[in-house]
Amino acid sequence: PENGALREALSQKGALLTEFPLATAPLAENFPRRNRIISALSRGVVVVEAGEGSGSLITARYALEQGREVFAVPGNVTCSGSRGVHALIKEGAKLVERVEDILEELGIEPMGAQSLPKPPCFSLTPQEAELYTLLCQGPLQMDDIIVQSALTAGEVSATLLRLELKGAIMQLSGKRFAVS
Repeated sequence: PENGALREALSQKGALLTEFPLATAPLAENFPRRNRIISALSRGVVVVEAGEGSGSLITARYALEQGREVFAVPGNVTCSGSRGVHALIKEGAKLVERVEDILEELGIEPMGAQSLPKPPCFSLTPQEAELYTLLCQGPLQMDDIIVQSALTAGEVSATLLRLELKGAIMQLSGKRFAVS
């Protein structure tokens, strides 16, 4: 129910991989199995924050078992949320200070500003155009988008998802959205 719009969009234009029946609730005990699939589909895993016993460490272990790269962003040595990351670095995870560290390790050439593609042309519904116009003014949190638009929370969520699938916008941390 909570991610129904996402599931529907993925069924139309993407892929939904799961070991569980579709009606399975998002239970914490299932997250490691889900993350095993995610790490298997990835070239590498970046751990930004992980306390001792964190689920992120389980995902990093899966990545190592699957022959994937494990990257770790160091944190404050007095912060308990950094202990797991620092343990990964001690065990051989690649220390990351900037995006280029990851790109270099994976053998990916960074894109220069001059080689960025032009924004894609896409047709927008009136609801999509309304939200896209709002986001052209700068990144916004979902709650702010709901307040500033004439749409319900459900409509905003579904519309943002459609815009993401079209490549028009991207989701940032903290449920913030911005134009791609």
